[in-house]
Amino acid sequence: MYFDMIAKIVSERTGCDVSAVKPESTFSELGIDSLDTVELLMNLEDEIGMEIELNQKVETIDDLDQFIQSKQG
Repeated sequence: MYFDMIAKIVSERTGCDVSAVKPESTFSELGIDSLDTVELLMNLEDEIGMEIELNQKVETIDDLDQFIQSKQG
């Protein structure tokens, strides 16, 4: 549900093509470290208009997408 938004922001942060971002892509594979993750989450919060507090480990783009969806419900 949020995959396209996440992929767009990841692409902007890393310079990779948005088509290279897959649901199973890990943040480390995409060159995203912990500082980048914080900034990515801040950008996502602005895009979707909700606060995202990660209280569990997310390793893939899909993990983050699923986490955000679970908080929306």
